[in-house]
Amino acid sequence: MADIADLTWTDVRDGPARTLVVPVGSVEQHGPHLPLFTDVAIAEAVARRVVGDDPTLVVAPAVPYGAAGEHEGFPGTVSIGHEALRLLLVELGRSACRWASRLVFVNGHGGNVGSLVEAVTLLRYEGRDAAWVPCMAPGVSGDAHAGRTETSLMLALSPGTVREDAAAPGATEPLRELLPRMRACGVAAVSPNGILGDPTGAGADEGHALLTAITTAVAAAIHTWAPDEKTARLPF
Repeated sequence: MADIADLTWTDVRDGPARTLVVPVGSVEQHGPHLPLFTDVAIAEAVARRVVGDDPTLVVAPAVPYGAAGEHEGFPGTVSIGHEALRLLLVELGRSACRWASRLVFVNGHGGNVGSLVEAVTLLRYEGRDAAWVPCMAPGVSGDAHAGRTETSLMLALSPGTVREDAAAPGATEPLRELLPRMRACGVAAVSPNGILGDPTGAGADEGHALLTAITTAVAAAIHTWAPDEKTARLPF
């Protein structure tokens, strides 16, 4: 795997034209059973699997902090907010695109979407070949936050960090019903334990299957990325 952390500047100069793949996550609460680093871990795992042994791709260290103000009712959450994240992504893109032929952000946190859309739209307006893609797969539905989906993924990726005895249902209503109050008052207002969904029943086998589906979808989106792509988000 080509990892920019392991390369020298001459490796980059003398190597093939490369697409820089940047995982973007968030340090935020994921209920009492999942680590604060969950979104970063998932985005990084997907990005690394997508890069694999492809010589035209190189993975960057993850951007660990995101826009997670909705989770600030829970200790441990660290949010840099929308504006700071947007600026960080724009400046990262401007710098990286001096040598990278293309740039794609692999996003693991829904709260980052607004910042990603604005940052990538600006980078593309400035003439840089940039895009973003979510850690999702078509046809694969999942719960919103720290439920069965993310718990299964973490059981596959880092089982020692999952406290299965602390896993319990949170707010299980449809997200569309929770969003108005969440936007006004944060996640704590709708879910005292911070979970949107039900993590009980999660398993490593399910997590491996989810990871494969997500990686396949993200890899396909990157490899079929058209030069004249019109949207900031790569389509599946």
